[in-house]
Amino acid sequence: MVKKGQYVQVHYIGTLDDGTVFDNSQGREPLEFQVGSNNVISGFDNAVVGMAIDEEKNIRLSADEAYGQPREEMRREFPRSVLGDQKVEVGEELWFSSPHGPVPGKVLSCDEEKLWMDFNHPLAGKNLTFQIKLVGVSDAPTQASCSCGCDCSTPPEGGCGSGCSS
Repeated sequence: MVKKGQYVQVHYIGTLDDGTVFDNSQGREPLEFQVGSNNVISGFDNAVVGMAIDEEKNIRLSADEAYGQPREEMRREFPRSVLGDQKVEVGEELWFSSPHGPVPGKVLSCDEEKLWMDFNHPLAGKNLTFQIKLVGVSDAPTQASCSCGCDCSTPPEGGCGSGCSS
């Protein structure tokens, strides 16, 4: 049975209330994380506690147990000049540098003088359902991972920029 502090490897399928699949681990290495380390959303982290290898579970998380509600302070205005001559469209995702690494933001609107961006997580405000299958448990990590938490074989658009560690 999984306990806090252990590393788990899970396969999962994540869906929205309307059935749309927003993410899944099929065709990739299982997701590995240390239970209780706050490396995944809290509802997902809590769901694996007590599971046994090969056990499957369906969980539904409210927005508050997942990515929270959208926050107004995560919407920012910038001078249009931060983009230079780059053309952008409403809804486009742009990457910005931050003290914590690359951060994606969605263009809300843009005119000749100002750019309005939304840095809320794209799943903020949404209830999520996960089908989880526990495929491994260990006392130490079993996979190489980037320090930003991505799978090093498929870094996010814009890249991790921090390399991999074992």
